[in-house]
Amino acid sequence: MTTTAQDTPAPLPSRTARIRATARHDRAAAERMLQDFIAGLFDIPVTDLAINVDRYSLNSLNGTFRSGDRRLFFKFHQEEGEEEMTGEYYRADLLTRAGLPVDQPVHISTLPGEQLLVYRHRDDPRFSDVLFALDQTPDAAAEDQAVAAEARLNDALLRVAQDTLHPITPAQSAAEPIHRLFHERLSDPDGTYPGGRLGSFYADKSFDFPGLTLTWDQIADAQPVLNGQPHALSLRALFDRAQTRLAPEALADAGGVTAHGDAHNANVWYEAAGDAPHLAFFDPAFAGDHVPALLAEVKSTFHNCLAHPFWLYTPEIAEARQTATVRLQNGQLQIDTDWQLSPLRQRLLDTKADHFWRPFLAELAARDMLPPDWEDVIRTALFLCPTLVMNLRAGEGAHNPTSSAIGLATALAAGSPPTSGRDRMSDFFDRIRPA
Repeated sequence: MTTTAQDTPAPLPSRTARIRATARHDRAAAERMLQDFIAGLFDIPVTDLAINVDRYSLNSLNGTFRSGDRRLFFKFHQEEGEEEMTGEYYRADLLTRAGLPVDQPVHISTLPGEQLLVYRHRDDPRFSDVLFALDQTPDAAAEDQAVAAEARLNDALLRVAQDTLHPITPAQSAAEPIHRLFHERLSDPDGTYPGGRLGSFYADKSFDFPGLTLTWDQIADAQPVLNGQPHALSLRALFDRAQTRLAPEALADAGGVTAHGDAHNANVWYEAAGDAPHLAFFDPAFAGDHVPALLAEVKSTFHNCLAHPFWLYTPEIAEARQTATVRLQNGQLQIDTDWQLSPLRQRLLDTKADHFWRPFLAELAARDMLPPDWEDVIRTALFLCPTLVMNLRAGEGAHNPTSSAIGLATALAAGSPPTSGRDRMSDFFDRIRPA
């Protein structure tokens, strides 16, 4: 039986915010807080609660506990200012009704600032952990199975996106919680821009690269030159374009779909029973049925493919294995790195292109719902994925000078094309472009 907490307003500041802040420096204290929180929230006994050490929990916490004779798994996502959120959250039911594979929680709290899901404990690994193991120790047969599972999931995503695609109003778009992952991270709650994570992460800050420190004012308007290729838009120009073009109301022009919205692979179970492993979602914190169509699969595209191997989630490995140099010269921010997508991550990116993006964009075009600047929209959203999910500056969190340079270059290359020649993202967009 599923129980739901949704009738009592959350206190300010929220308990999830306090718990997540405490966990950064005192996990034992955070575990005690969580044990009391979950017990009171759902009126159940809670013992043996343990927070998982999780490289993918950039904005969330998860772990296990016992309730009587049951072993359970919990997860919550916590955003700055979450107490002020509006709309509906954690809507696993709408994903199930649409036909997407999604694990059903046994306890749900949808209260802004106290959002939390509790699931039956599973022995299945998350897809992120399966792929991380393959990044370190390649296995051709296991990689083939993983890519096939990804293809099957994207076939299901495509069917649901095609079946649920419909015109939406600016108000319907604006009510979707997915914007918390993109546009709302650019500004303060009062609308001040730049603000939010953009302001606290980058504006007026210094950037430590290998052997060089630069300021925001020095790099914000410099033309990116990435591995020798000049690119069209600077850091500031990309953030400015995001502020206007990714405004929730502006994204209604391509219609809406039913989608998970935050389906990075740490929110995906890998069910390996039988000869054909398949994938299932959990933690649908930002799911909706009017999700702007061009935004729905951006997070999964970047975080499951372009964020790997290593540089975003395990930057210490990137520092040991990769090199990067940064120069500021003649108004250009020149970044050279030897980081590349691994063959496995390239296969996953190609699978996403072939099994979702290309046929879905063709569907939008056939219905006369594809805006002429669709590539700019997707590129801008891809650019925001790494820059606003965590602070890319070295010394802020886990990043070091090498991973910071790699991350910045990857974000800039996703955000705008080279002014001449081709790169990996040029190939991706040509691959998904409707005929």
